[in-house]
Amino acid sequence: MWTGITIFILAYIAIASEKVDKTIAAMIGAGLMVAFHVADFTEMLGKVDLNVLGLLIGMMIIVNVMATTGVFEYLAVLIARQTRGNGVLVTVEFLLATAIISAFMDNVTTIILMAPITILITQLLGLPTVPILILEAIFSNIGGTATLIGDPPNILIGASCGLSFNDFLINLTPIIVVITLAILGIVVVFMGKRLRSNPEAVAQVQLTEPRLAILDAGRLKGSLIVFAFVLLGFFTSRLIHLEPGLIAICGAFIMALVCRVELAHMLEKVEWNTILFFCGLFMMVGALEIDGVFTLLGEHMVSLTRGNFALTMMIILWGSAILSAIIDNIPLVISMIPLINSIVPVFARQMGIEADTEAIRQQISEPLFWSLALGACLGGNGTLIGASANVVISQIAHKNNYKLSFKDFTCYGAPIMVLSVFISMVYLFLRYIHQW
Repeated sequence: MWTGITIFILAYIAIASEKVDKTIAAMIGAGLMVAFHVADFTEMLGKVDLNVLGLLIGMMIIVNVMATTGVFEYLAVLIARQTRGNGVLVTVEFLLATAIISAFMDNVTTIILMAPITILITQLLGLPTVPILILEAIFSNIGGTATLIGDPPNILIGASCGLSFNDFLINLTPIIVVITLAILGIVVVFMGKRLRSNPEAVAQVQLTEPRLAILDAGRLKGSLIVFAFVLLGFFTSRLIHLEPGLIAICGAFIMALVCRVELAHMLEKVEWNTILFFCGLFMMVGALEIDGVFTLLGEHMVSLTRGNFALTMMIILWGSAILSAIIDNIPLVISMIPLINSIVPVFARQMGIEADTEAIRQQISEPLFWSLALGACLGGNGTLIGASANVVISQIAHKNNYKLSFKDFTCYGAPIMVLSVFISMVYLFLRYIHQW
């Protein structure tokens, strides 16, 4: 057991330090698990969640196909013109658009598409570019928390725990709407004076034609129709008995067929480095699960909280939030899922409902996983390295000669993280803990 734990910790340190490519660290860690007989390779392969990988690959292809139509540039120009260049309204609508798009697409992809357009608009209107870019990354993480497909931690939680697209909509979307509006209000109050547009630039914005941003109207129409059916599939996945991963991957290939895009080119756009990283992590964590590590940790955690369900939820929420601000939230969530699964039977025995799986899911399992989802996704806003979207926005800023430092991001992100997690804590208490 200690051999597996040591290998995992060393791999985790390598991933968090960013001195070694995270995929290399994860794959070598998985290989060492086999070499030191922590678990059998075949058993570890069985722990790789193909549903998660299918969902990720499918959504990456879908987004890349839609990006070729110019639809995202169209939205940016439309917002700038519709607000008549008003700096406050432009910022608010850009942040809202980022949050909403991130709820239905991967937040990293959303940032890659929105950031260059944001830089162009802020330069045109004379708005502070770096603060708006930081806020855009923050809102992409907040918006991505609302749905199953918006943020990789949610994809992992949903696929591993049998939670549907609708489960996320019902349980997480309401509080994310509240958090989004609260943070928007704070942005307007504290940054209103800095968001005044250049009068000359406002006149130029009025001359723009959003429709000219559309590169291929026929492809856009076809991609939107297919994407609508993919979303419908997510909504009805339990009724039609299809996993989200299968819906996404089939939808991606249908979109490529309908839009007449070269599939090989779209497959090149898939972040295979990320996919292999997930495979390595799944195998490492699976090895520890097979070795009984998480069962032991779960028993110790319940013992530490003395069986207090409310305290356990708060530890998961705040613990995952703080850790996600320090290290990437993806490996954290992969590690936490089997730990939470090991805690659930202990609380079920306390309630005397161990035979009733539906009651266990609704009263014990789901509240713990909603705590993990909120903590991991919102905690990523704490620092520059807390979430992949933050790192991507920093890289884009530097490529465009803007300095976005760790300190700059933390000054905005840390207070917003604390406030959003506190609001989540109140929500979890009112919605779930009162029943205990």
